Amino acid sequence: MSSPTSGGRDRLPRPFYAVWASVTVSGIGDGMRLVALPLLTAGLTDDARQVTLVALAGQLPWLLLSLASGALSDRFERRRILCLVDVARAAVMAGLALLTFVDGLSIPVLAGVAFLLGCGQTLFNGAWSGIVPAVVPPEGLTRANARLQVSPLLAGPMLGTPVGAVLFAVTPVLPLTVDAVSYACSAGLILLVAGSTRARPEEGVPIRRSLRADVLQGLIWLWRHRLLRELCAVAAMGNLVVVGLMSVLVLYARRTLGLEGPGYAVLMVAYAVGGIVGVPLAPLLEARIGARRVLRIGMPATALLCAGIGSARSVLVAAVLIAVYGAVGLAWNVTAVSLRQSEVPEGLLGRVSMSFQMTNMCAGALGTLLAGLAYQGIGPRAPFLAGAVLLCLCGVCFRRPRAGAPAEAAAAVPTYR
Repeated sequence: MSSPTSGGRDRLPRPFYAVWASVTVSGIGDGMRLVALPLLTAGLTDDARQVTLVALAGQLPWLLLSLASGALSDRFERRRILCLVDVARAAVMAGLALLTFVDGLSIPVLAGVAFLLGCGQTLFNGAWSGIVPAVVPPEGLTRANARLQVSPLLAGPMLGTPVGAVLFAVTPVLPLTVDAVSYACSAGLILLVAGSTRARPEEGVPIRRSLRADVLQGLIWLWRHRLLRELCAVAAMGNLVVVGLMSVLVLYARRTLGLEGPGYAVLMVAYAVGGIVGVPLAPLLEARIGARRVLRIGMPATALLCAGIGSARSVLVAAVLIAVYGAVGLAWNVTAVSLRQSEVPEGLLGRVSMSFQMTNMCAGALGTLLAGLAYQGIGPRAPFLAGAVLLCLCGVCFRRPRAGAPAEAAAAVPTYR
């Protein structure tokens, strides 16, 4: 663990700021792609099933690569993984910009690009989930995660998304090109992280053998930790709802609220504004009422907001509710990530985190499919109202979680070859 290099009492260690800068820079490009890719898809088809197919392609790698990426993160230098992935993603986005320029786009092409970017994001998250605790002491995790959550919101939906919508109106090539450049810059910033970011095996954690054994250790550890197991299940249901709704939001904005590209960007900005308010509140709420109470209250609150968004009949009401939803959702996410990082031994962090995220993303892929079918078959408000019901059920299931026993869980994992 890196030690702080600043004399300030609350200042985080210097390597963290390189990670923070990398996330912020790439967030600008991500924000542009966040608006450009759905608009490119919607420009090719009005079929909600095809729109959600592109979104689903981007989520499929979480099912295929999550566990392996976590194991690789615990074996190799995390900084190097992050750098290589960013370089690869820069190349993919440059290729998409070129195809857009020569009018070579189609739904299969966009789905393929989404799949490749999803592969990169899966590998990136596997390494990223472990690099923060490697450079930040335990007492600084919540503050570090809050900054890492709010920066992409400022750089992405607040800056990248509206600018991307304007650039898209000029030519769709521009936001894609900026995204490619942002990934290249992010790779360079990651190289500035000093010190080792390779995982150190924890005492009591079995000796690693094969990749399969590493993966199995992470799965078993997560399953035997009661608190994180319950948190994983609740977060998965929440992700099923959120990702599903985001996949049809561009159609909901156009057909129901009468918004075009810039108007859709307004909804994304509203979400970001709420997140900017909610994310810094996470450490304060955690200190005042405790992490578990924050998590228990968050689910029913988001359920009410989800129902309100689905029932909204004006752009203003929808934007306000989306902003509040962003505040509650991002505060919940910061608290959940910090709790997970504090409970998991460093030597298992990549595998356990990616087991956690794989479950969430697989649920999100299912949510994308169900939201598209519900939107097309029942109506544009159906995904939102059904999502509210599921979030209420999540709140009931997560009423009184009890802490697990991390040391016992890790020690109980057998050694595989």
